[in-house]
Amino acid sequence: MRRKTREITLGSVKIGGSAPISVQSMTKTDTQDIPATVKQIKELEMAGCDIVRLAVPDMDAAKSLGEIKRQVNIPIISDIHFDYRLALEAINQGVDGLRINPGNIGSNDRIKAVVKAAKDIRIPIRIGVNSGSLEKEIMKEYGSPTAEALAESAFKHVRILEDLDFRDIKISVKSTDVMTMIEAYRIIAEKTDYPLHLGVTEAGTMKMGTIKSAVGIGTLLADGIGDTIRVSLTGDPVEEVHVGIDILRSLGIRQKGVEIISCPGCGRLEIDLMKLVDEVEGRVRNIQLDKPLKVAILGCVVNGPGEAAEADLGIAGGRGKGMLYKEGKLIKSLKEEELVDALIEEIEKVADK
Repeated sequence: MRRKTREITLGSVKIGGSAPISVQSMTKTDTQDIPATVKQIKELEMAGCDIVRLAVPDMDAAKSLGEIKRQVNIPIISDIHFDYRLALEAINQGVDGLRINPGNIGSNDRIKAVVKAAKDIRIPIRIGVNSGSLEKEIMKEYGSPTAEALAESAFKHVRILEDLDFRDIKISVKSTDVMTMIEAYRIIAEKTDYPLHLGVTEAGTMKMGTIKSAVGIGTLLADGIGDTIRVSLTGDPVEEVHVGIDILRSLGIRQKGVEIISCPGCGRLEIDLMKLVDEVEGRVRNIQLDKPLKVAILGCVVNGPGEAAEADLGIAGGRGKGMLYKEGKLIKSLKEEELVDALIEEIEKVADK
């Protein structure tokens, strides 16, 4: 059962409560470069991203946020460290949320100014604690970035906001170590009902980052913990969205879109299965479906027909030819080079309904 949390609102997206678990990413462009940043956000939107975060390292970046927001559709979160003036300008530019740790922006007057501005237009603040940036006093107390240290840091920042009667809060406690990340979120989940943003920070390359994120985020989601997620990968942020959506889909949490299943291959393989899978994956990535569609791509003449028949759509083949299945029934025999086009045509028919 999913953990019960209070609900917050980021633009048009609800987080927590009974709202669907959302997928986030972060732009990797220079925020001052408005055309490049807008282009990347639109690519993320097309991939299915629900919320996007933008780095705000200086005032020029902060002043670019309004124009960027006007050109995109999904909610924008400004990611700010230390400088309260950047937070105030981001709020003035109309962002939908802040990622800022109030204990790191200076005097009480500065904290109060940011909290008041956020409260006035009712935008939430994410407390974002990372294992690589814990406060010196907490590191001294715990000796290393343990799960308990991450949780203590998060609660320290939360108390600052609560003392100012601000509770429109979301929390993340990310670590590069998967087991530390899992335990830190479990501690937070036991002690508060604020919604949680899940992620393994600096997870790494496409291969290792996907594995670490799937294990860390997936474990917590399977336990009912988590309200929004971000997969952190070195590379194209669109891949972060695809992996995040696939994690949700694999757990049955996001039941819409195309799910591809394919066999691993063996000595019976008589078709270029990898080529088929890669081509289909590339062509279906931006097909938006409001319902689930299971698509099987199989290259085994022994088990392929039966397994393809279990999917909504499927192709199976070998020796230069193949078969197209729909809802368990063979609907067409084809040449190998015709299989992908025929399958995509059937998928697009479903998408157009």
